[in-house]
Amino acid sequence: MSSFEEAGTEETVTCLHMTFYHPCQEDKMMFRCLNFCKREQVRADETPKFGRDSNVCRYNLMDTRVSRIQFSLQFYRKLNSSEFCFEIKNLSKKTKLIVDQTELGYLNKTDLPWKCIICFGDYQILAEIEEGESVDYFETHLHLAEVPILQERCLPSLQPVPENGISSSLFPTQGKSPMEIDENES
Repeated sequence: MSSFEEAGTEETVTCLHMTFYHPCQEDKMMFRCLNFCKREQVRADETPKFGRDSNVCRYNLMDTRVSRIQFSLQFYRKLNSSEFCFEIKNLSKKTKLIVDQTELGYLNKTDLPWKCIICFGDYQILAEIEEGESVDYFETHLHLAEVPILQERCLPSLQPVPENGISSSLFPTQGKSPMEIDENES
């Protein structure tokens, strides 16, 4: 038997990709303490916090308008399941946290959807979960967005509805480009 055959099965790791945007990033550099484009391991029993207090928060946002501790993430496994999830909890007494369309007040928490937008103040964070199997740790992979995430993401409710009142999202175009039709044609 070769060493390849005897080697343990490689375990995949759950990774939380987070893309950050703030309109004043270029001027104020509020993300300067975040480690972008490099995966970082976090022990499964840790609850990483985001905020401006570097003594408490693992991920620091350099902005006086951000709470000392803005929010935390908890990695967990669903009961009677092999599925891993993240729970997000608002730890700011002053600022509401919006996760997609769900508004979280102080100490409110919710499961993080596999892809969602987290907003507070002028901050926008696109969070995407890449599934894995490891029970000992997960990874975070931070990215910086150049343009607003809310404009970049295509939301069905923001698509224009044609004059006939039938939404094009009900009839997928399968890659066809829109075609202009003269109103005298039938």
